[in-house]
Amino acid sequence: MHMTSETLPDPAPVPGPWRTIFLNGLWKQNTGLVQLLGLCPVLAISTSIINGVSLGLATALVTALSGGAIAAVRDHIPSEIRNPVFILIIAALVTCVDLLINAYLHGLYAVLGIFIPLITTNCIVMARAEAFASRNPVRASMLDGFSMGLGLTLVLAVLGAVRELLGRGTLLSGAELVFGPAGKAMTLHLGSGASPGFLLALLPPGAFFGLGLLVALKQWHEARQRQQTAATIREIAT
Repeated sequence: MHMTSETLPDPAPVPGPWRTIFLNGLWKQNTGLVQLLGLCPVLAISTSIINGVSLGLATALVTALSGGAIAAVRDHIPSEIRNPVFILIIAALVTCVDLLINAYLHGLYAVLGIFIPLITTNCIVMARAEAFASRNPVRASMLDGFSMGLGLTLVLAVLGAVRELLGRGTLLSGAELVFGPAGKAMTLHLGSGASPGFLLALLPPGAFFGLGLLVALKQWHEARQRQQTAATIREIAT
């Protein structure tokens, strides 16, 4: 059967290689260090590794699932109501995650509090839905969403570790909230019990200083890599 140009389906946008999508989310376009999105949970929840990683993984799960769901229905959503539909999909998934954490990890749910429902309004989730999932196939969109969430989790883990170590002298405190009573044995006490710790690290200014330091370290690392690459090119050219 002959098909005219009017009946031919529009070609789907070709996503980058899987490795490129993953590395963009994890490092090159890291949401916490490059795009500076989702700073509210980054600064508020990163007082410990457990809190930060837990919220980061919840965000990664929502971002991956919402990306896949939006990519699956993107051709059936009129552009006039695209954003409201995206928000409804994201809110439904966040509600499911919220209920699951409340049911199976209630102690952790009490600690994370309002920041689980606030994933709905997290700029990372909505930005990936608009910038990537609405233009790419399902599997690529899910990988993009998961890698972006994983990049945020990495930042939350590092920032949480630094703040927890300086502020309390411990690592993995609160592990029992995730792993039950056996998790208490996972807590590492690295500071002196008589020392009160560096209180500023646990306060909001400490979060700003810590995040600024991580951003500066990433910029310094990439600038050094560019200089090394330029020097190598000059050597080859000569």
